[in-house]
Amino acid sequence: MRRIDAIGIGLGVFVAGGLIYLLFQGAGLDSVSAGIWSQAVLVGGLVGWLLTYLLRAISGQMTFHQQVEDYKEAVLEKRLAELTPEELSAIQAELETEKSVASGAEAKE
Repeated sequence: MRRIDAIGIGLGVFVAGGLIYLLFQGAGLDSVSAGIWSQAVLVGGLVGWLLTYLLRAISGQMTFHQQVEDYKEAVLEKRLAELTPEELSAIQAELETEKSVASGAEAKE
């Protein structure tokens, strides 16, 4: 996020708070009650945003995490494309051997 974006978001929240205050005053609340309720709405919005952020961080759905996963996948695809047919068949044979050993171990359990 650029500095100007952060300034814009801060200014937007400030203006939104003022508009919410004016809406509450227009609805008939006195200035103290309108101020308290506008702060409550802003704090509720902040807590809601924080909860969604924590949920995304815990579940691994952050933008950076997704970019890292995409990068790893692209690197693996590039390496796979660079393999010779002999190397590719050797890897496939090794995977099939591991798969048969794993399924044999599961059958014994």
